[in-house]
Amino acid sequence: MQKIIILDFGSQTTQLIGRRVRELDTFCEILPYNKFPVGDDSVIGVILSGSPYSVHDPEAFKVDLSQFVGKVPVLGICYGAQFISNALGGKVEKADSREYGRANLETINLDNPLFKGFEKGSQVWMSHGDTITAIPSDFEVIGSTKDVKNAAFASTTHPIWAVQFHPEVYHTLQGKTLLQNFVVNICGSRQEWSAASFVDSTVAELKAQLGNDRVILGLSGGVDSSVAAVLLNKAIGNRLTCIFVDHGMLRKNEFTQVMNDYRCLGLNVIGVDASEKFFGDLAGVTDPEQKRKIIGRDFVEVFNAEAKKITDAKWLAQGTIYPDRIESLNITGKVIKSHHNVGGLPKEMHLQLCEPLKWLFKDEVRRVGRQLGMPEHLITRHPFPGPGLAVRILGDITPEKVRILQDADDIYIRGLREYVDTDGETLYNKVWQAGAILLSTVRSVGVMGDERTYEHPVALRAVTSTDAMTADWAHLPYDFMAKVSNEIINKVRGVNRVCYDISSKPPATIEWE
Repeated sequence: MQKIIILDFGSQTTQLIGRRVRELDTFCEILPYNKFPVGDDSVIGVILSGSPYSVHDPEAFKVDLSQFVGKVPVLGICYGAQFISNALGGKVEKADSREYGRANLETINLDNPLFKGFEKGSQVWMSHGDTITAIPSDFEVIGSTKDVKNAAFASTTHPIWAVQFHPEVYHTLQGKTLLQNFVVNICGSRQEWSAASFVDSTVAELKAQLGNDRVILGLSGGVDSSVAAVLLNKAIGNRLTCIFVDHGMLRKNEFTQVMNDYRCLGLNVIGVDASEKFFGDLAGVTDPEQKRKIIGRDFVEVFNAEAKKITDAKWLAQGTIYPDRIESLNITGKVIKSHHNVGGLPKEMHLQLCEPLKWLFKDEVRRVGRQLGMPEHLITRHPFPGPGLAVRILGDITPEKVRILQDADDIYIRGLREYVDTDGETLYNKVWQAGAILLSTVRSVGVMGDERTYEHPVALRAVTSTDAMTADWAHLPYDFMAKVSNEIINKVRGVNRVCYDISSKPPATIEWE
């Protein structure tokens, strides 16, 4: 299959480039800047990402351009553009002031294939501290803003293009057009990547890979592991055994509801209530990363104990998706947060790993679920953290705190599902992710009847996003917020105040811990 290689120089928006390319029905692979697959004939183009570094920093990432320049089309974005210029004889200098935010292409060469279909004055998004003051001798300027002369340039001798703005972000209004021009028109993508083609090819690959072997899959209740299970079930049928571990920090009644859903899908599922073990091991723990590690460790122990009962299993399947693998450890070596399903298997399990969704982004997983005929309420489930409500309770974890949060969260999520907005869409379907957070380390004074209360606040969170790499807080209707707040305070013992989180990502994350 044809593919675009995106070489990652450490930019926070590298995954967005990948998402935009996938939206063009074109497979792409994000690789570290120094891991270009030399000799891979399926590569039809290369994109160089942005970076937190300056090209002049001693620790700046560098790549040997001769591996692909002149062989396939190349597009440099931000740092990628500056690196191309610097490596090929241009000049990159520190800008007088950081060029960040909206700008407009006041000059565009509309005859250049990269800008086919563009409008003069098209808005772009800048984010760089250095600027290109001189381009290489065999290049020409094809786009300029008021403050950036060399905003876009192209080689006159090789298929190389470079832009100092970010076409992958929402604020570059014709960014998708630019990427389509590069990926489809310049690189010649046949646009073969689709949910249907993925299902057909993956089922065939799973049949060949697994043969008559038995596979164990750990289910979480989320869309990723659910789609992985249905995909595997389509490939190997009853040779798949699913294990669903209840760590006690799921949403209210979720264990029973999800088990019923899985059985309706024809899956062979074993349900395990291990909440007592998880609560015991989490007692007194307040650090978010430690919570994640304890839950990850306990999950493996419980899962391992159940898996050992299936003596003929040879494979462990996981619902790991592409962002899990990229985000757990980026190329700068900095862990953003632990993912409990990334990082290897217990050696004593002696199982091989099967990850049928490892190349997919979240919205692609949902498209595959629809292609497989899964019920919509499973496909549209909001993302939910593997550690569950443990990372939505600030402070230590107790069954009583979980009960409080489950009750508040249930009122909130049911309200989102029931409230139909003016356009006929439910609020639940309009937001990417929502949930309640218990500020158990804080108490606030309130009055109920004629009595003083001293109880916990609950913060409500709802964000809009397309890929979770960036997110904005959802502007929920005031009448909805008033109704939910009133219901939580009246019905949930232990809560006397409701707040709403209006932080975006970045700088905040979607989850509080």
